[in-house]
Amino acid sequence: MTVSGQGWLAPEWPAPPGVRACVTTRQGGASLAPFDSFNLGDHVGDDPAAVAWNRQHLQESLGCHPVWLNQVHSSVAVQAVLGVCATADASWSDTPGQACTVLTADCLPVLFCDRAATRVAAAHAGWRGLAGGVLEATLHALAVPAEEVLVWLGPAIGPAAFEVGPEVRDAFQAKHPAAVTAFSPSQNAERFMADLYQLARIRLAAAGVDAVYGGGLCTLSDPRFYSYRRASRTGRFASLIWLER
Repeated sequence: MTVSGQGWLAPEWPAPPGVRACVTTRQGGASLAPFDSFNLGDHVGDDPAAVAWNRQHLQESLGCHPVWLNQVHSSVAVQAVLGVCATADASWSDTPGQACTVLTADCLPVLFCDRAATRVAAAHAGWRGLAGGVLEATLHALAVPAEEVLVWLGPAIGPAAFEVGPEVRDAFQAKHPAAVTAFSPSQNAERFMADLYQLARIRLAAAGVDAVYGGGLCTLSDPRFYSYRRASRTGRFASLIWLER
């Protein structure tokens, strides 16, 4: 499902009325190659004027105010405050019109809302943040009973493309032994293929969240999305969630 005629995506999940969400794609912006064209990252070497145009166009098209973060692969979750770019990897909001926003280009964007449509959150979950507990920190900050939370997993590098070393598998297994099921042998006998989606589901289930949707869109193989592993000099797309005003 597309949003605003832009070719952007609307998550398909049973979010309650009053909750809006969007995932942007590469198209529809002002950035030139290799950031073409709707790059929203202001830290990747793109023309600042193009990024500013893209961000303003996003805001005007969606009718919300994105709250940006300085993402550092942490497990820090903060309240989204308009005009404040906090150093964190997740944010939550109960203010209509303020969009919790994360930027990715292979890492896993995770969107949260409660069934009563009173709070929303977004998390940036690379493997370090995921292993470090960014999803659990987001749930804690959201302050909603786990059984009342809905989660959507956005586009990320898929299990057929994400090769990791044994230290990554060990980091997840140390906390959740079931995580072993999210790793499969690689062609390189000393490495593994990792399933970020399954790892996220395992950790969410352990936290009591079983209403988890999405997953399956691979940023590396799907040219609609930026992918750092496809091209290290590239842009970032956004995943946003907000309460309607």
